[in-house]
Amino acid sequence: MDWLGLKAELLARGRVKVVGVLAKPYISSSTAGPGAGGRGSLFFSVDGQRVRLAVDPEADLTLVHEGMGRATIPFGGELVRGIIEPAPLHCPGQAYITLSEQCIFSCKYCAVPLRQGRVKSPDEVVGMVRSVLGEIDAISITSGVAGSVAEEEARAVEVVRLLVPFGLPIGVSIYPTPQTPRVLRAAGVAEVKFNLEAATPGLFAEMCPGQDWNLLWEVLEESVGLFGKNHVQSNVIVGLGESDEEMEAVVRRLCSIGVIPVLRPLAPGAGLAHFARPSAERLLRLHAVLKEALHEAGLDPAAARTMCAACAGCDLIPGRD
Repeated sequence: MDWLGLKAELLARGRVKVVGVLAKPYISSSTAGPGAGGRGSLFFSVDGQRVRLAVDPEADLTLVHEGMGRATIPFGGELVRGIIEPAPLHCPGQAYITLSEQCIFSCKYCAVPLRQGRVKSPDEVVGMVRSVLGEIDAISITSGVAGSVAEEEARAVEVVRLLVPFGLPIGVSIYPTPQTPRVLRAAGVAEVKFNLEAATPGLFAEMCPGQDWNLLWEVLEESVGLFGKNHVQSNVIVGLGESDEEMEAVVRRLCSIGVIPVLRPLAPGAGLAHFARPSAERLLRLHAVLKEALHEAGLDPAAARTMCAACAGCDLIPGRD
């Protein structure tokens, strides 16, 4: 099976049971987004291309760890051989750090508001990055909203200013205020990601109550002027109830203003635990649409240096998959 088809099938499954040699050193836990609070995840890589899978002892899919990171996944009558990539801070090659592990918003797909997570201090974040220098070539910062959106922006800016001396590209993904792109750029950020999350304004209002769809479009467009093409991303979740036509429309609109769409397969949980993950066939259809739209807009996710487009573990990313 070709990598693209295999990865789509693995993403459609989403979960893996790990057997064989103890793999705990390769399993990282998420403190943000739909996967927060789970049993952790791992990155399975074949010839330099990776997929991130949640660890679940009840999963139908099995990964056999043979030791020293070498692993196989029996799938489709074949034995897929690869490695489990180390993820020093949540992501291979990047320090991907969540500042506030709590949120005042209540997005239906997200487990963070259900938890009483920590808020990391700036010194703690600096120490975390320092501990993995030599293993990373980028830093990515994300966050919930612990108090207010403005306070979270100030927290991110303070952390970025302390991280700039490390000399690595820094990406930031937070819920924005109107001035967020400008203040992040002034602080030394290289790339940004402001997440639309849903393909239509109606779904956005339903899934992300209290947030501003129009504001996100405004800051995305402004960000392209500040950071340049290939350096602004936006996650859009696949599987919230949108049609393929609605997803294609938002993909093409994002590309038309210079933003790289990241099509994130829904991980059912929190208020959407009864939803289904999107099928491999649908993920492949939408990948083809995304690839064409990116090409027509002159965008290349392989040029991204931070965050999801640079990692490509959770999504099908043209130019990397």
